[in-house]
Amino acid sequence: MKGLILSGGKGTRLYPLTYTRAKQLIPVANKPVLVRVIESIRDAGVTDIGIVVGDTAQEIKDVLNSRTDLGVNLTYIPQDRPAGLAHAVKISREFIGDERFVMFLGDNVIEGGITSLIQDFATNDWNSQIVLKEVPIAEAKSYGVAVLNPDGSVNQLIEKPPQPPSNLALVGIYMFDHHVFEAVDSIQPSKRNELEITDAIQWLIDNEYRVYPHVHQGWWIDTGKHVDMLQANDYVLDEIEPSVSADAIIENSELDRRVSVEAGAQIINSVIRGPSIIGSNAVIKDTYIGPYTSIYHGVEIEGCEIEHSIILENSKVKNLDMRLQDSLIGRDAEVGSDQIGKPRALKLYLGDYSKVWVPK
Repeated sequence: MKGLILSGGKGTRLYPLTYTRAKQLIPVANKPVLVRVIESIRDAGVTDIGIVVGDTAQEIKDVLNSRTDLGVNLTYIPQDRPAGLAHAVKISREFIGDERFVMFLGDNVIEGGITSLIQDFATNDWNSQIVLKEVPIAEAKSYGVAVLNPDGSVNQLIEKPPQPPSNLALVGIYMFDHHVFEAVDSIQPSKRNELEITDAIQWLIDNEYRVYPHVHQGWWIDTGKHVDMLQANDYVLDEIEPSVSADAIIENSELDRRVSVEAGAQIINSVIRGPSIIGSNAVIKDTYIGPYTSIYHGVEIEGCEIEHSIILENSKVKNLDMRLQDSLIGRDAEVGSDQIGKPRALKLYLGDYSKVWVPK
């Protein structure tokens, strides 16, 4: 079995963070989402993985090729334009061959991994399996939804219906055998001029191939928007096993048991409440870090209160006279205050290399 990860999107809903960075490389609990996807596939026993890449291909390659902890064989498959998920399958045919494969969207984070899904598909004669998640019916119109037959197989897929006939939303994880290539060769582009994976799966159903669902019981986040990134960060921080590196320097500070501190970090005269994580070589001075906060590598924070936020590498946040919360701060950004004023909340979505100074 092989794995296929789709990482070609531009991530426009995450602007300005994704003007200069692939959305799949934004970290959740200090690990890029794409790395988490690779680990989920690897932990299910699949180590031959293709990654469909677009405009951000070089950055993705640089990040993944620099890692020595993945334990997989990676093949990069260029996609010259965003032409739909079924198009990504189509251009991956040489890599996939006749093997069964799991396809995973590179910006999804899912609880519990996909080992049980792989086992289900491997032990049945199904031609496809799709992962579904129950959502509130009012929200279902924002997703592709599935209608099931009485025997549990999939009867129909409908993309973003204005009046959803079901609350079973497509999660973005799919299993296929080689018949999917017949499907992607047979369908026509949609109104948005893309080859839709829902149309390809519907073709399989209409041509009497066996398509079955896996209804996921845990949490699932599509990290396409700022609020989704923060929510995914919350969930993952709740799950990780806290640890404090022996190389970290902690002086006159208070850390609770749910705090992780990576190698080379310095925490001085500060209070850190978990779940939270402090990245390698970060420097935290005279600061309060509250729950559900991820501080990435090389960040400097001094004289601040920060809660429920993600701060990316090499950024500086200093001397704020109000609490920073519910915020995403990009790489090499600077946030500071010139004068002290009365406390009030500050909420920011900053792109890489931004500078914000907050006067009285």
